[in-house]
Amino acid sequence: MNRRSNRPARAGRPAGETSWRARRRADARLEILRAAATIFRLRGFAATGMREIAEAARLSPGNLYNYFHGKEEILYFCQDRVLDRLLEVLKTVRRKRGPVADRLRELAVAQVLCLIDEVEGSAAHFEVNALPARLRARIVEKRDLYERGVRALVAEGIRRGELGTEDATVGTRAFMGALNWTAQWFRREGPESPEEVARVLADYVVAGLVGEKARPEDKGDGS
Repeated sequence: MNRRSNRPARAGRPAGETSWRARRRADARLEILRAAATIFRLRGFAATGMREIAEAARLSPGNLYNYFHGKEEILYFCQDRVLDRLLEVLKTVRRKRGPVADRLRELAVAQVLCLIDEVEGSAAHFEVNALPARLRARIVEKRDLYERGVRALVAEGIRRGELGTEDATVGTRAFMGALNWTAQWFRREGPESPEEVARVLADYVVAGLVGEKARPEDKGDGS
């Protein structure tokens, strides 16, 4: 027979307090990511230390380590956020039933905006090899998943006669390569806004996939 303990139950933190603490920690981590991305752009990942990131985030180096174990973990979170956002957009556009070119244009705009976002973008996008093997494998897995999804959309456009490119793999890599390069040359202080750059580039890369073969009169029989 089990005896009921007379000791009072240990009181945990109220749910509201726990939720508030979690939000506060998430906000602090986001500010650190924003500061780190700025320093990565200015100095490069290799030349950036945790002390510089802490100064940019207005934290002591010791306090910074309460949120991230090192700059590689910060870089991982930057890249992981980009890919999560892109995979979500990809899921949305693949569910739609409209013309493939329109869906690719929507995806292209989202990809450019992700890449030049003040938190995740620019130098952080090109530093996959700087990650430890375990973290790099996770990023590469997500990146490959995204590329396969884009390739499936391009292949759909080829089958439907909406795209002029003949090779889905080459077309997809050309499409993504042109968009990815934006992170290398875009400067936020330039004359064009991120939204303007994203729109122009999206039109450009989709036009390259449509090409000459997908004229309106060629779409009727899907050949």
